[in-house]
Order: sequence, then structure tokens, then C-alpha cells
Amino acid sequence: MTVHWTNTANAHLVAIYEYIAKDSPRYALRMVDKLTARSKQIAQFPYSGRIVPEYELNEVREIIEYPYRIIYRIKQEQIDVLAVIHGSRLLPENL
Repeated sequence: MTVHWTNTANAHLVAIYEYIAKDSPRYALRMVDKLTARSKQIAQFPYSGRIVPEYELNEVREIIEYPYRIIYRIKQEQIDVLAVIHGSRLLPENL
């Protein structure tokens, strides 16, 4: 199945990169690479992530790439990555 990164999720990746790059551009790139590489797992095994407790919807799931939560929605034709949120932050009511 195809994994589509939404504009919001891409903006989160840019913000993560910029924040980490203040101290280490190399580590920032590694972190973003690790986050985006999880697309392979999501594409092959969409239901491998757990249901997001804050939303309790079967089609909205998350996988963890510590310390980040990758939130995604399973659709019939594709998977949309909705957000990449630091584990210590609260999720918005609507993604």
C-alpha cells in the first residue's frame, strides 16, 4: 500500500530537523531518516501500529520511533501519515 506524508506531517519533520540541527545537523538528518524509514513498515503492515488512545478509531494508528509518535490513518487506497509528535506532547483534538 502507498504511504502519503501529509503537508502537516512534512512540516513536523522539518521542525524536528531544524530543532535537532541546532546542536547536530548530522544527528538531525539521521532522526528524520529513521522516522521516514518507518513508512516501509506501515506500507507492509498497516495494522502493526496500535490504535491511538486519544482518538480510539481503528483506522487511526501510531508507531513509535522514540521519542516520536508517527500518527497515520489507514484508507482503502493509501495510508496518510497525519503527524509526527514528540511523545511528551499532547495530541490536538483533530488532526
